[in-house]
Amino acid sequence: MTPSAELPLPGALAAMARSIAEDAGELLQRGRDTATVVRTKSSRTDIVTGMDRAAEDLIRRRILEIRPGDDILAEEGGQIGTGSPVRWIVDPLDGTVNYIYGLPDWSVSIAVEVEGTVVAGVVCAPLRRATYIATLGGGAWLHSGWLPGAQRLACSKVKDLADTLVATGFNYLAEKRAVQGAVVGRLLPQVRDIRRNGSAALDLCSVAAGLVDSYYESGLHAWDLAAGGLIAREAGARVTGLHGAEAGEAMTLAAGPAVFGPLHDLLATLVADAERTAGAGD
Repeated sequence: MTPSAELPLPGALAAMARSIAEDAGELLQRGRDTATVVRTKSSRTDIVTGMDRAAEDLIRRRILEIRPGDDILAEEGGQIGTGSPVRWIVDPLDGTVNYIYGLPDWSVSIAVEVEGTVVAGVVCAPLRRATYIATLGGGAWLHSGWLPGAQRLACSKVKDLADTLVATGFNYLAEKRAVQGAVVGRLLPQVRDIRRNGSAALDLCSVAAGLVDSYYESGLHAWDLAAGGLIAREAGARVTGLHGAEAGEAMTLAAGPAVFGPLHDLLATLVADAERTAGAGD
């Protein structure tokens, strides 16, 4: 293993990731009008386009040109390499359904782990003209085509559940959607409102930017949350699972510190009740 003294600095990794993500975003923009669904995965709503694959191929190629010894975990192609202390975690197109329909909330997400810790994260949203970027301990920043310079991000300071704008997303499997729908139905009367935007990476960045107060979703994979999770944390949000677990497939919850506890406790109760009810109906 490479000695720690020779490991790349987070800032350098973030700069590489930004360049690659923005190039992939440009490729996706150019190809959107001709993009077609080439296959489905877990369900008919879980789609893959030729542009997903083209963007991932570009990202892999660029990474290996710059850092040929690094490992890569990407959504479509899986893991390449198992021996490097540096691993890139790639979602080439987060929000594929939005992309196909011409909606703006889709993104390219690239995170970099060093010795198992995510130290750099970039989420590029071309139709928002926005690139979100963070390094471990270095804060979270927005580079916007609408604003000069880099804007430092800070999450919402909302304190009351009743004032909380909550983003969420839904699993691809119908039976899990039913449980999630039950949770949303009981959550909605207790918060300001619900948003379903369709890109987990951008939802986490929206928490970082204070565009929403919180976000939760189950079913996320490493490529969905690695970059956005770091960006949200570096903007001051708490990002975990339920009951002290790490954010991940079982649950990812991101919120400002003041509202995190009350929202966590409410969601834990609602999820348990919905799963129990669903189980009783089997």
